[in-house]
Amino acid sequence: MKDEQLFLLIQKAKEKDQKAQTKLINVFWVDVFSFVMKKVGDENDADEITVNVFSKVLSKLDMYDPHFQFKTWILTIAQNTIIDFWRKKSRENQDPTETLDEVKNQFAKSPEELMISAEEQKKIIKTIESLDANYQDIIKLRFFEEKSIKEIAEELGISVANTKVRVMRAKKVLAELLKNNEYEDN
Repeated sequence: MKDEQLFLLIQKAKEKDQKAQTKLINVFWVDVFSFVMKKVGDENDADEITVNVFSKVLSKLDMYDPHFQFKTWILTIAQNTIIDFWRKKSRENQDPTETLDEVKNQFAKSPEELMISAEEQKKIIKTIESLDANYQDIIKLRFFEEKSIKEIAEELGISVANTKVRVMRAKKVLAELLKNNEYEDN
């Protein structure tokens, strides 16, 4: 893709043109996925990280400086997302007795604290139910049934690329609604 075409595509994507955003993702998907796959070595992790990378790319398009190569900018975001992934992974692999302490603390919570977390869960479910049916399905399949992108694509009869975009958009819409609900409650 020529620089002028890419610049126009980026401009349209900045203006929230969904077709332009999808095309931008499709143009760079293979490069980002390959880069991530080399670093993490697991296809499911690479898939999840790549979706997160493009979610960040679309949300931070206004920060892109056209004096730099767009691909380099995206791969920098990918590199930082991979670093975050490994940090999170290393925290998960810490001493199991630390987790045991957390379990003990769960039982040490007061009934009020347990009720608050149950209320939070109800709010999240209520927010999910307020979403468009397509987003509800995507979130249910991805996060409650923990299906892979490929499994979701097959189940919904859509392409893998389209599924990736839908998962990313559903997460973004849900996060925005939850953030807005948080402010309304305060």
